[in-house]
Amino acid sequence: MAKTLAETLDEITQRCTEMDAPLADRLQAFADEVRRMGEHFAVAVDPMVDRLRSTGAGTTAPQTGDAMPPFLLPDERGKLVGLDDLLAKGPVAVAFHRGHWCPYCRINSDALARAEKDLDAKGQHIVAVMPDRQKFTSGLKDDVGAPFPILTDVDNGYAASLDLAIWVGDELARLMTESGWDPSVSQGTRTWTLPIPATFVVGTDGIITARYVDPDYRRRMAIEDLVGALRAAR
Repeated sequence: MAKTLAETLDEITQRCTEMDAPLADRLQAFADEVRRMGEHFAVAVDPMVDRLRSTGAGTTAPQTGDAMPPFLLPDERGKLVGLDDLLAKGPVAVAFHRGHWCPYCRINSDALARAEKDLDAKGQHIVAVMPDRQKFTSGLKDDVGAPFPILTDVDNGYAASLDLAIWVGDELARLMTESGWDPSVSQGTRTWTLPIPATFVVGTDGIITARYVDPDYRRRMAIEDLVGALRAAR
């Protein structure tokens, strides 16, 4: 029996996740595989990225030297977690993901999980934020073996307050659904709003010491840069 598109993409995701290579190379490997499956993906994604960049999406998100706006969000067990609670344990990297279904986010989550195992013993740690409901954040946490909390940003409220929430557009929404990626299932809403993947490294004083914001969701902050920034933070 022929594999469905969703099954094929899942296999590619798993293969790229397991690669012994830097995060950027694993993400690029997945993007290359998708392009080989048909230019229709790029035809939808590239214009969206260009549109977001031309309108300055994410540029007004908090900058290095700014105070990180506080949050209080439920984790994968339903426990409310605040930024102050996390900073009481040491510097923290706050990573925004689009959802458990996103292959790039899954690959990134795996890389973050590997990094966290070395960081936590030194009092530096990571937290992920995504619009998925608890059932799905819990599943992602188990799938990648994440030792860090994965928080639910209901209706992208916190992301929106940071100017990180975007509408994906009708054409990309159609392609995503055909590929088995339907955020409405995990978010519980059909707004087709997602966060721009972003990472903020925050010192114990609540000040951002490093940031990475890119409307191209195929790119993420390099793990070595994240780790270096956390280790330099106080």
